[in-house]
Amino acid sequence: MGSFLNRINPDKNRRILVIDDNRAIHEDFEKILSPSGATHAALDVTETELFGSSVDAVKVRQAEFELDSSYQGQEGVLLVKKALEDGHPYAMAFVDVRMPPGIDGVETTLKIWEIDPEIQIVICTAYSDYSWEEMFEKIGNDDRMVVLKKPFDTVEALQLAHALTEKWWLSQQSRRKIEDLEEMVSERTRGLLQANEVLQIEIVEHKRTETELRESEERFSGAFEYAPIGMALVSLEGR
Repeated sequence: MGSFLNRINPDKNRRILVIDDNRAIHEDFEKILSPSGATHAALDVTETELFGSSVDAVKVRQAEFELDSSYQGQEGVLLVKKALEDGHPYAMAFVDVRMPPGIDGVETTLKIWEIDPEIQIVICTAYSDYSWEEMFEKIGNDDRMVVLKKPFDTVEALQLAHALTEKWWLSQQSRRKIEDLEEMVSERTRGLLQANEVLQIEIVEHKRTETELRESEERFSGAFEYAPIGMALVSLEGR
C-alpha cells in the first residue's frame, strides 16, 4: 500500500465531502485525510507495521485531500450543486445513513446523483433504518457506491479515499477521450460529406459539359452534312 500511496498525481481532483451529523466523525476524517505532520508520522508507522515497508522507504507522502463538511443531507446536496456550478466538483462523498431530523443517507445519495451523476459515494453505516436488501433496492447495484461499516479504521478510509478519487479521475479521462474521439469522427464525417458534395457537383458539371459538347458537335456535324451548298473550313492564311 505504501508504494500505491506514493503514486499520487497532485493535479488530480481530491475534493471530498463528508456528510454526517456527528461532528466527531468530521474530526476523524480530517485527521485521516488531511493529517498534520505528526499524524503523517503515525500513519507511516502504521503502514510499516501492517505492510512491512520501512519508514525510510516512504519518502513521498500522499497528497492531502480537500475536505468539506456538511451535517445534514440537504445541506450536502446544496454543496454538491454549488461545487458543480463553480466548476470544481467533488470526486467523492462519505455519507452517513442516519442523520435525523433531515433526509437520510440513501435519500441524500439519490438527490446528489440527480445533480452530479459522476460523484463516487461511500455510505457509512453502523445500523440503519434500511436492511441491506432495502438499501440496494432503493439505490440499486451501482458501481459508484461503496458501503463502509462503522467503526472503520484509518487505513480502510484512506484506501477508499485514494481508490475512489482515482476512479473518478480515470472516469473523467475516459469520458474526455470518448468525447474527443466522437468529435474527431464527427469532423471526419463532416469532411467526407463536404468532399462528397464537391464530388457530386463536379460529376454533375462534367455530365453537363459532356452533354453540351455532344450537342455542339451534333449541330456542327449537321450543318455540314445537310448544307445545300458546298462548305469548307479555311484558316486565316487561306489553307
